[in-house]
Amino acid sequence: MGIAVDLLHASVDELARREAAFAAALERVGYPDPRISEPGYVTLLRAIVGQQVSLAAARAIWGKLDAAVGGAADPERMLEAGDDQLRAAGLSRQKIAYARSLAELVTAGELDLHNLPAEDEAAVARLVEVKGIGRWSAEIYLLFAEGRPDIFPAGDLAVQIELGRILGIDGRPTEKQLRALSEPWRPHRGAAAIFAWHHYRTAVL
Repeated sequence: MGIAVDLLHASVDELARREAAFAAALERVGYPDPRISEPGYVTLLRAIVGQQVSLAAARAIWGKLDAAVGGAADPERMLEAGDDQLRAAGLSRQKIAYARSLAELVTAGELDLHNLPAEDEAAVARLVEVKGIGRWSAEIYLLFAEGRPDIFPAGDLAVQIELGRILGIDGRPTEKQLRALSEPWRPHRGAAAIFAWHHYRTAVL
């Protein structure tokens, strides 16, 4: 469901009020659009499929996978598919293991993606228990699919680069530095990340 547009804009306004650098950047590039994904199995599987490949490649692989298993949105179809089918669709051996692990957890009822812990860190911890889901993937899922307003993927390269530019920092801040810098932005750090991606893609003269 993502962060709703009115809440996203309100959060960006609050960031601009707290940080002059955000205010100047907002004047340059305007408001970002919301980033929204459906909560549930499909979005998390897409995150696995898309790891370490371009967006275009991820879309192509997803299309082949969907055709190969007769509906990738059904975790039982993933479990029924053979390795050869999944490899032909473009999944590596490692991604096959990750995708099967996720499908097994969902079909067994051991992972309920519609009932994750309300506390953000607890939700991240639950997701990273899934084979192949690291902190970045967990945070991206919680930000885009659940619209949690204070989720902050500080390990994202584009977020590091662009927030460094916005804040006038020499060199790219590390994940640890960025988490420390972002503390005063709570509970609007999700909007800060979304704004960074928006700024990253906007030509700034």
